[in-house]
Amino acid sequence: MIKTHQISPKPLTWELMDDLINSQYKLELSKESVELISKCRNYLDAKMENESTPIYGITTGFGSLCNRTISKDELSQLQNNLVMSHACSTGDEVAPEIVKLMLFLKAHALSLGHSGVQVDTVQRIIDFYNNDILPVVYDRGSLGASGDLAPLSNLFLPLIGMGEVRHNGKIRPAEEVLKEMNWKPIELRSKEGLALLNGTQFMSSHGVYAMVKAFKIAKISDIIGAISLEAFDGRIDPFHANIQNVRPHQGQIETARNLRKILEGSELIARPKKHVQDPYSFRCMPQVHGASKDAINYVAGVLLTEINSVTDNPTIWPDEDLIISGGNFHGQPLAITFDFLAIALAELANISERRTAQLILGLRGLPEFLVANPGLNSGFMIPQYAAAAMVSQNKQLCTPASVDSIVSSNGQEDHVSMGANAATKLLRVIDNVERILAIELFDAAQALEFRRPAKSSPYIEEFVADYRQIVPFVKIDKIMYKEMDKTVEFIRQGKFER
Repeated sequence: MIKTHQISPKPLTWELMDDLINSQYKLELSKESVELISKCRNYLDAKMENESTPIYGITTGFGSLCNRTISKDELSQLQNNLVMSHACSTGDEVAPEIVKLMLFLKAHALSLGHSGVQVDTVQRIIDFYNNDILPVVYDRGSLGASGDLAPLSNLFLPLIGMGEVRHNGKIRPAEEVLKEMNWKPIELRSKEGLALLNGTQFMSSHGVYAMVKAFKIAKISDIIGAISLEAFDGRIDPFHANIQNVRPHQGQIETARNLRKILEGSELIARPKKHVQDPYSFRCMPQVHGASKDAINYVAGVLLTEINSVTDNPTIWPDEDLIISGGNFHGQPLAITFDFLAIALAELANISERRTAQLILGLRGLPEFLVANPGLNSGFMIPQYAAAAMVSQNKQLCTPASVDSIVSSNGQEDHVSMGANAATKLLRVIDNVERILAIELFDAAQALEFRRPAKSSPYIEEFVADYRQIVPFVKIDKIMYKEMDKTVEFIRQGKFER
């Protein structure tokens, strides 16, 4: 079913962003936004008729060329030149789902009526989205300073009939596709090129995509951790409410409550234990998972503010007769929080790999490497190697991008956020985290079978039964990466209540 969303000043929510990524949508421009966009454009046109004072980016050059005045008959060419010359993103093609988010978030930001663009320009962005005509954008080239200049330029070249688009699975010249659609290239007016290119939509789209995954990772980490605890014959005592209430971090309290709920009704967790303590990777799940959840929630709040903001420059207030050049395009709020999120998610993977390692050591009645005849069979020896390799790579990827800066634009842009680098490496961390958790699930489900006939909780038994439809119990050595890949997809595609 195709859903409809009206682009308007109404704030975006995480529920909408999640659904937008996972469902098909058609966008419409609301009447309110049409009025706001038109009002701002009309104000700017009237202002330009009598204005003799230079206005940055409207009657001047850009960056360190801000002191070069542009004549009125060259203002449209100035905007075209800006889009062409700044289209310098390079590297790997940005995933289509993130390009769609970039189009959506830019259309939303422009619809707030502070950017001075034409209604036709915003409508064409929406047309691209609705028809799956996705501009080809590459993942490197943004400093996250004057927004995401290079990738946003590639994103909007097709508006003026240039660049390339991906349509029906093929990359084609934008000019050809526009002709097929009977669309004329947009004739950019004063300020429009700058409004399109300034902004944090490359960073924030990666962040939105990452955040939707992060919410899910936080849930699945508890579920998989609980299965491992059961398979390891662990204790439930550390999840008692009293322990959490004397150190009442919200994430810790919620994690312990969630683990108790997941384990409710389990024969395994209720039976007497010979051991008085579990290793930290089991016992400290509330503290570690909880800290990551608190970080995820903090970053979600910052990012939600960002995607509901105006981040191009200069910014226009028609009612107050104000055009102000500022720095809302600077990506520092995102850069710092993306680094924080990467660290928080990497820690969920770090502790996961330790649980995986505990399960294959031959402890507490489990066979070494989780196979009945270790030696002839290597069993689950090497999946742990793969998890360990990715954990170590995450440690390298979690070196903060936001502490870096480099001078650009001949010294005019002398502090940059590196938010785009933080955003792209965040997705690499997330890919590793999903795979590391998948390896833990692969191992934990295997280990749980050696506890039979004892049963875990109804929730875990149902969860593992669903998983077993995809990945069977491993009796003797087999090709493991295929089972690992199936497990990754199980995690990515599943909808988990806990």
